Amino acid sequence: MSANDPIRASFDEASKTLRAFMDSPDGLARVQEFVTAAHATLTGGGLLMSCGNGGSMCDAMHFAEEWTGRFRGNRKALAAIAFSDPSHLTCIANDFGYDQVFAREVEAYGKEGDLLVAISTSGNSPNVTNAVKQARELGVRTVGLLGKGGGELREMVDIPIIVPLATTSDRIQEVHIKVLHIAIEGVERMLFPKNYA
Repeated sequence: MSANDPIRASFDEASKTLRAFMDSPDGLARVQEFVTAAHATLTGGGLLMSCGNGGSMCDAMHFAEEWTGRFRGNRKALAAIAFSDPSHLTCIANDFGYDQVFAREVEAYGKEGDLLVAISTSGNSPNVTNAVKQARELGVRTVGLLGKGGGELREMVDIPIIVPLATTSDRIQEVHIKVLHIAIEGVERMLFPKNYA
């Protein structure tokens, strides 16, 4: 990487991060597990739920809207929700504390057969770990999109997907959004093959 060309250096770093994920021993296999779990949730009449903080909340919202809207082609809307409504979040934070903002929503919406996608670049966000704990109590399966070794969530979620190499949230999130898009595509290919003919 050249200090004289920081833009190229950043693209090079992003490319190396993606390559490290693709070359990791279980990265792609875990994405396939994610696809299988999301497909089972939707075909079983369940709900896809997602949560995260900051940029990870944006990724959680992006994930949900691709299901309820359109991804590659027209098809029926699919059940997905991101825990991102300011009135819900601020109400819960005010009454129970910020660490409970996602757990309370899992308690409200989650049931056996659903899937929670928990996004945390550190793997240690207390409100995300509490959401996963609540999901486990309800029999909700969990996927963790994680970085920095996976943190506490690595051992808590059913399917940990960990971005290796990267040490900054931006590089980790760049891989997370690719994983989310590819998981959606994988499910769509099974449910709506005509969109890919």
